[in-house]
Amino acid sequence: MRVKTGYYIGIDVGTGSARACVIDHTGEIVSVASENIGLWQPEQDYYEQSTSDIWRCICLVVRRALDEHQTPASQVHGIGFDATCSLCLFSTETDDPISITAPDFNTERNVILWLDHRASKETDTINATGHKVLRYVGGKMSLEMEIPKILWLKNHMPEETFAKSKFYDLVDALTHIATGGEARGFSSMVCKQGYLPKGVEGSEKGWQEDFLQEIGLGELADNGFDRIGGVNGETGRHLNAGDLAGTLCEKAASELGLLPGIAIGSGVIDAYAGWIGTVGAKVEMKQQPTRNVNPDSALSGRVEAFSRLAVVAGTSSCHIAMSPEPVFVPGVWGPYRDTIFPDCWMAEGGQSATGQLLKHVLDTHPASKQALASAKSTGVNIFEFLNTRLNQLAVDKGVHCVADLARHFFFYGDLFGNRSPLADSKMRGSLVGLSSDISIDSLVIHYYGTLEFIALQTKQIVDTMNDSGHHISHIFMSGSQCQNDILVNLIASACNMPVVVPRYIHAAVCHGAAMLGVKAATMVADGKTVDLWDVIDEMSQPGKAFYPTEDKHEKALLRAKYQVFLDQCVRQREYRAIVDNATCDS
Repeated sequence: MRVKTGYYIGIDVGTGSARACVIDHTGEIVSVASENIGLWQPEQDYYEQSTSDIWRCICLVVRRALDEHQTPASQVHGIGFDATCSLCLFSTETDDPISITAPDFNTERNVILWLDHRASKETDTINATGHKVLRYVGGKMSLEMEIPKILWLKNHMPEETFAKSKFYDLVDALTHIATGGEARGFSSMVCKQGYLPKGVEGSEKGWQEDFLQEIGLGELADNGFDRIGGVNGETGRHLNAGDLAGTLCEKAASELGLLPGIAIGSGVIDAYAGWIGTVGAKVEMKQQPTRNVNPDSALSGRVEAFSRLAVVAGTSSCHIAMSPEPVFVPGVWGPYRDTIFPDCWMAEGGQSATGQLLKHVLDTHPASKQALASAKSTGVNIFEFLNTRLNQLAVDKGVHCVADLARHFFFYGDLFGNRSPLADSKMRGSLVGLSSDISIDSLVIHYYGTLEFIALQTKQIVDTMNDSGHHISHIFMSGSQCQNDILVNLIASACNMPVVVPRYIHAAVCHGAAMLGVKAATMVADGKTVDLWDVIDEMSQPGKAFYPTEDKHEKALLRAKYQVFLDQCVRQREYRAIVDNATCDS
């Protein structure tokens, strides 16, 4: 693989912070820096950010990462971006940010964050159409997607302001800023926007004009869809991950502490960068997956990736799988073609809250402050403290395994709604087995029950994907939750498959973004770059594998708990229907 000796930068914009990592030409991370970004919540379920603030933070972290390793700017050859799938507004006339803050639309905030749920009515309107594009977003759009948010803006902002607005996915907006406007196209945004690549369902232009007309956004089709990225090859470009999107402009280079002309790889949504930085982890497997793919096919070199599910686990968790053909899964977003590799399809499941769920459960328990104080006094973080307490409690009570401590504790944790596989934002939590105990030991049981829920719901998502036609046999997991051996072991045992954790647990997303810069920097005179899978394969570092439990008692207990989990899932919807039916005429 023809990679220049030197350095590459990955820039990750998450929900609450911007991070930059510098890697060398072998894939080794040499420095990482982070900075919190602004987040405004003007109303319940409204979440807003500013691209100006985000770019300021990006400049800080890139300079900090370069300084930390004393990396010469002249030795940086490529940059890659990833970001949350958030909607950004800019002026069609001046390219300045346009406010998204109702009712006056007069702030510097021009980003509606991915987790913003303001567009509930618009989402229902869109899903009521039953349009064919909905089949490619798991059957119906989520209120977290961007088309419902654009429709909300049309319904709420001044007509003349909306008419002069152009719309970007956040990662495309950052690329646009970095190139000084050179890059105007679309990459990650297309997978959430009712877009069907050429040849899919008879699509000729990608964007579906009849769909936009039906939901009340027909004006977006004007001028070759230029307000949402254009038509590929005509008024815009659809790039695959890591394709050369442009080069760093002089203004952005000066702000970042770099030199102009550096190659910028087409960016991806943060979870997809996590996929890139996770699925190539090197580990000796007890068994290798098999998959029938034509050895002469361009896909044959990445056959192992088709059986690997990437779980990117942070505030929420995304479950991303790739397949050589479209696989339709209820409640799972996609399949999306060409988002990472040409002619490959990506499917994206998810849990709306995992890290956030754990935080909520711990923060709201009466023993929370006591546990935090005890953890601090022993010099460990709260999760290390709770894991140690769990193991000691199992010994003290003489139970067969830790799982026995919560054998009659049944926690269902969709407190923030369900993304997959139910795609039901009205889902909530339930608990059977609540006692009057408010001690730290009670907190430990609640904590374990939450870990168990996360693992069992992961199994539900994996089973649904495999039942629909995927061939997942291994989970590759990254993110902050990978530090928790109890959780990782639970997921391996619940799903009955190995879980591989990459070397860079915290920085897998940044690492994946940097690989996009590596690919872009390999472009030669004929316009071709190396295959992204070759970059992933060569630059991924050794990982660690966790295997399912061999203990028959624990296996039987988890099987039983999964039956209860599924019943809790079904019963909640039945209870809602009973009440709604009883009061429908009142």
